[in-house]
Amino acid sequence: MRVLLVQSAFPTTYWGFQHGLSAIGKRASLPPLGLVTVAALLPQTWDLKLVDLNIEKLDDDDIRWADAVLVGGMLVQEPSMHEVVARARALGRHTVVGGPAASTSPERFTDADVVFGGELEGREEELIALIQSQSGPRPRGSSLLPLRKEKRPDVKTSPTPRFDLLELEAYASMSIQYSRGCPFQCEFCDIIEIFGRVPRMKSPPQVLAELDVLHRLGWRGSVFFVDDNFIGNIREVRKLLPEVRRWQQERERPFQLYTEASVNLAADEKLVADMVSAGFTAVFLGIETPSPEALKEVKKTQNLKLDITQAVDMLTRAGLEVMAGFIVGFDSDDVSAFEAQRLFLEDAPIPLAMVGILTALPGTALWRRVDAAGRLRGHSDGEAFGRTNFETVMDEETLIRGYSALLGELYSMEGYLRRCQAYLARAPLPSPDRKPRGGGIAILLRAIWNIGVLSPRRRLFWALVARSLQRSPRHFAWAIEKAVQGEHFLRYTTEDVLPRLERAMAEVRAERGLVKPRTGLTSLRFAPTVPG
Repeated sequence: MRVLLVQSAFPTTYWGFQHGLSAIGKRASLPPLGLVTVAALLPQTWDLKLVDLNIEKLDDDDIRWADAVLVGGMLVQEPSMHEVVARARALGRHTVVGGPAASTSPERFTDADVVFGGELEGREEELIALIQSQSGPRPRGSSLLPLRKEKRPDVKTSPTPRFDLLELEAYASMSIQYSRGCPFQCEFCDIIEIFGRVPRMKSPPQVLAELDVLHRLGWRGSVFFVDDNFIGNIREVRKLLPEVRRWQQERERPFQLYTEASVNLAADEKLVADMVSAGFTAVFLGIETPSPEALKEVKKTQNLKLDITQAVDMLTRAGLEVMAGFIVGFDSDDVSAFEAQRLFLEDAPIPLAMVGILTALPGTALWRRVDAAGRLRGHSDGEAFGRTNFETVMDEETLIRGYSALLGELYSMEGYLRRCQAYLARAPLPSPDRKPRGGGIAILLRAIWNIGVLSPRRRLFWALVARSLQRSPRHFAWAIEKAVQGEHFLRYTTEDVLPRLERAMAEVRAERGLVKPRTGLTSLRFAPTVPG
């Protein structure tokens, strides 16, 4: 069998960093870890080819080469997924759709021959049989292998992903996965619906084997542990970290690691110290809101157990840069929510702070609640930049206007630089033995020319460089990284998000009969983004 694995295209999003990456010669932020994991689970006698539409085009000859085309993605990638399926079917090829989108919303992919939901480990034979059973397309939507919640696989059976299928130099970072699942019950989160609330971990030897492969293939630089909550099982994480630290030390610390975790990480100083000594330099936290009422409302009670400002400060001073997600539009929010978020973030050491409007993702407890109340008004493509997919308690135009003003301030040059300065004032010096990422000189030269010289935001670039050097030359690489990321965040906010929000407000006013809609406003779709 010849199988073509296709990673569907992401639209431009905050966490895609597209504008910044293009300036330094990279084509995508992260590789398609799900697909290279699937590749490792397919028969090794099959011929496999991977095409990532975020770094290259899909040619008809690639499709003709294949007996079957497997395409994966999240809801934000749905349009691209349908396009790939349509092209493959037109050329007479068998199509399989999988990934998070197919897991939570299989009914939206009836154009594919097979829709596979959930995790593949332990179910490989089912998928292999369906792929082998017919060489051409079937009647649409004829086979569905749904997400199974009653029996989730042991990830200790998961093989090392086929990293060799990747064009490594095209990506800004590599990724691996240690665990799946999260013990908490946040109402808006679909992770616990897809992966469950009992974290399942790979063994330390599995993780080290994956790091070994990346190292052997020549990768140097950042590696993202994609776990939705890296510390879902703290006891097991404590066993992993010394092994990772030893591995890094034996190879002169080739990787800078980052991950996602719940905020209770900050309550465990020993765990934080162990992460830093293993080579972790950053962590994404779902802070969401400073409002206790909103956190209780959506059952994110773990964030109520410690002072979030102190938690962020502690992690920063310990050596973990905090990236964070925030949300407006909770049922308990009123107009004061925007000012509360602004005050919290104004001088926070969180350069990468992303605020979204609350969206009901399919299959979540929030989706079920607003649907039962008759408030659901459409499907979701992910986080909305504009109109969310359920009737909000806050007046909709007020919500969009307040959100737009908040984003405009967060990703103004002054706002972004202020948060970077707050980080530099608290962060310890980077380890002197920290190795530069691969292609460091070429990346630096591209950044200086494309951002420091050509960009309208070049003032931010040089301000970051100057502030970092005032603190210490060892912060210089961090400043270049933040200049690249800032180039994307500021440009995307100004050129894309804020105009989209203006159109959304115009649409709301038009529906109320206050103004005539401009051409195209009535067909405005919810505009998504993806966190990393």
